[in-house]
Amino acid sequence: MTIKFGLIGGGVMGSALLSRIITCGIYQSSQVIVSEPQASRRSFLEQQYGVVTTTDNSAVFTQATDVIFLAIKPQVFSAIAIELVDAINININNGFSSLVISILAGVSLHKLEAAFAKLPIIRAMPNTPATVGAGVTAITAGTNADSHHLETARKIFSVVGEVVEVPESLMDAVTGLSGSGPAYVAIMVEALADGGVAAGLPRVIAQQLALQTVLGTAKLLSETKLHPAELKDRVTSPGGTTIAGVSELEKAAFRSALIEAVKAATIRSQELGK
Repeated sequence: MTIKFGLIGGGVMGSALLSRIITCGIYQSSQVIVSEPQASRRSFLEQQYGVVTTTDNSAVFTQATDVIFLAIKPQVFSAIAIELVDAINININNGFSSLVISILAGVSLHKLEAAFAKLPIIRAMPNTPATVGAGVTAITAGTNADSHHLETARKIFSVVGEVVEVPESLMDAVTGLSGSGPAYVAIMVEALADGGVAAGLPRVIAQQLALQTVLGTAKLLSETKLHPAELKDRVTSPGGTTIAGVSELEKAAFRSALIEAVKAATIRSQELGK
């Protein structure tokens, strides 16, 4: 069967996407090739998903006809791009003109298009909840990508969560918010649980309460479309417990700290991109 989907980098994010793509029937196992340097990961991918694996990145470009997904570390991009020059030409000469989708943080469309010649490019920024099908991915299209390519990217990333399209100028802000955001939320969950322990709750119970409170609140906001401020007002009664807690958060500049965290991560993403 023809190889249609190629994955370069079989790490956590790459394999999470691969799992959902196969499970949802976007591509069959026999239509996938994965390039991965670690023997243990290749063995896992072969046994878990029934895909063909290789250590040769060029093989992905010379065989995958539809989509080539880049899930490597940004630091090795330049070296890998150099080794792929001949394979890219073969891809184009064979009439594939495969769509290249990159999740490399900080690697701009300009750099990607310089490396991959005339191939259509989609730059994407998923986040770690994508590994459990609950992520959000921002996508932006390169010069040679059209509406069909964007729809293909949407279809692929929709299997691991929600998808939004943004101009590339906002990708660093996306990185600062949703890309880095899971760490902020994890710290908040940890702090809530610690607060529960400080108030006398057993650690296991405090952790369960904190986690489900965050999960349930996010679901409530998503399904009701309530503005967060409106939900806050609904559970904040005059002279009650919640307003006492909210008052302490305001004293500690809780909201300001989150805003500054997003801004700092955005600036760092800009720096890494240079």
